[in-house]
Amino acid sequence: MTSASPEGAIGVFDSGIGGLTVVRELMNLLPDEDIIYLGDTARVPYGIRSKETVRRYAVENTSFLLKQEIKMIVVACNTVSAVGIDAVKEVAPVSVVGVLEPGARAAVKATVNKRVGVIGTEATISSSAYQRAIKAIDSTVDVRTKACPLFVPLVEEGWLDGKVVEAIAGRYLEELRESGIDTLVLGCTHYPLLKGTISKVMGDGVRLIDSAVETAKVVKEQLEMEGKLRKHGNLSGRRIYFVTDSPDRFKRIGTWFLGQEIEEIEKVEIGDYRG
Repeated sequence: MTSASPEGAIGVFDSGIGGLTVVRELMNLLPDEDIIYLGDTARVPYGIRSKETVRRYAVENTSFLLKQEIKMIVVACNTVSAVGIDAVKEVAPVSVVGVLEPGARAAVKATVNKRVGVIGTEATISSSAYQRAIKAIDSTVDVRTKACPLFVPLVEEGWLDGKVVEAIAGRYLEELRESGIDTLVLGCTHYPLLKGTISKVMGDGVRLIDSAVETAKVVKEQLEMEGKLRKHGNLSGRRIYFVTDSPDRFKRIGTWFLGQEIEEIEKVEIGDYRG
C-alpha cells in the first residue's frame, strides 16, 4: 500500500542487518519520519549470489514493502544498488533511492588528486557499478576497487577493532593504500562500523565516504522535492522492523548498530512473495 501523503513511511530494505547504518542516519537527519525496515536475514549474504538471484530477492523485498503504508523505498544494500535497482524501480510506484549513486557523487566531490578507491562485497565490486557511476560524473577520476568479503562477518560478530581486525584490513587495503588514493568509498553498509580500523590502516591522508550518510541526505532532498517531508517537529517517528529469520539475533546486534533499543520487530516470510 503506497502513499502519496507526507504521513507515509520510508521503506528500507537490505539483505540483513547492515542497512541499519542507513536507518541510523535517516533517524538522525529525519527524526519525524516513520521508517519500516526489512532485513532479509534468512537469505543473507547477497554479495555472493548471482545477479539473477539478487534481482529476484530485491523484487520480492520490494513487493513486501509496497504492502505497507510507504511513500519511498530506500535500497540500503550496495549489492542490490549495483545489480538490481532497475528491477526495483520497475515494480515500485514510489521513488527509489539506492546507496551507490550518493556515495559516487560524494567521492567525486571529495577527491583532490582524482584517485578514488572503492571497497565492497564480491558482487558489488565485480559489477563495476561504482566505477561506472563515478566515471559518469567525472571521466578523469582513476577508480581502484577491492572486494573485502570478511568485513561483513567481522562486523556481525562485533569484531570492529584490535590486532586481528587490523591485520585483515591491512591485507585487504594494502594495494589501495599504496596506489595513492585520497578518497575511499565504503561500498557496503556494514563497513561504516569499521571506520576506525579502516581509517587507521589507510592513514590520515585518505577521506572515507560513508554511503549511509550520503544516502540519508538524498532521501531528504527527494522528499522535499516531492512535498512529502514530514514537518511535525515533535521527533515522533515510529520505527518498525521485519526480518526473515532470527529476530532475537537481529535485535541484539541491531541495537548497537543503531545505538538504541529495537522495540517493534516481527519475523515474516518473503520467499516468492507477491502479496
